[in-house]
Amino acid sequence: MLQRLNYHHLVYFHAAVEAGSVTAAARRLRLAQPTLSAQIRQLEAVLGEPLFDRRGPHLDLTPLGRTVHAYADEIVRLGGELIEVVAGAAAHGPRLRVGVADALPKLLVYRLLEPGLGLPGARLEVRDGEVDTLLRELEAHRLDLVLSDAPVPTGRALRAYNHALGECGTTFFAAPALVARLRPPFPACLDGAPLLLPASGTPLRRTLDEWLDRLGLRPVVVGEVADSALLKAFGQAGAGIFAAPTAVADAVVAQHGVAVVGTADDVVERFWALSGERRIRHPAVAAVVSGAANVFGATP
Repeated sequence: MLQRLNYHHLVYFHAAVEAGSVTAAARRLRLAQPTLSAQIRQLEAVLGEPLFDRRGPHLDLTPLGRTVHAYADEIVRLGGELIEVVAGAAAHGPRLRVGVADALPKLLVYRLLEPGLGLPGARLEVRDGEVDTLLRELEAHRLDLVLSDAPVPTGRALRAYNHALGECGTTFFAAPALVARLRPPFPACLDGAPLLLPASGTPLRRTLDEWLDRLGLRPVVVGEVADSALLKAFGQAGAGIFAAPTAVADAVVAQHGVAVVGTADDVVERFWALSGERRIRHPAVAAVVSGAANVFGATP
């Protein structure tokens, strides 16, 4: 059974590989060369095999050495990142790095993240993008949390965990001039009306397509927009009717100057927090997940 690895041994081995020689690494680390060589040999003793092929004049890695270097590269990077995070938390409070799926309404995102902002000295970093890209960032520990309208895809070899935030119905909106031209009641008024839809393949788009088909409604699709903020901008300008979560309906009306066309409680949107922790320990992530009950009106 292997002994426990020594972090410093990995750092010294990594430094030697990156510098190209033990001598150059020793100078960078301000260590005596025999000391550094001894540390690397201790790592080899723990692993039970040599990491360098010492038969030639060059510092060549053995097959095991290449494997260990790949792990050491990640461990050294994470070690440096840990020091930065701890220093940042001490100076500024907890840092929360969040990835937001493009399709999520930004008003909803703000309400979900608001509890994390309420922590003393909290610092928020947010980026949006495609969920696959954000999940890779989460896996690489460059994000603490991903907000999405879908759980982690099944069958994907990814150490990420789903935390259900909540669900709500869907409300349809349009510019007041367009609403005045519609013939009630809802949802029949959608038939033949201009409609702005989220991009194909998104959970809301699939749910909307199924709902419209089930009711036999045939709106005129005037646009398919992936970004939720841009979708609302088109709707605000009068281009068509658009949908948003009922949980933020009041805010959508107030911010965009649109009117409610109707609400479909059976068009359900579900929202998730994806994290690298099964049991959440990050204080800001915990605040976001527990605070979601106030956004959706029920415990997720």
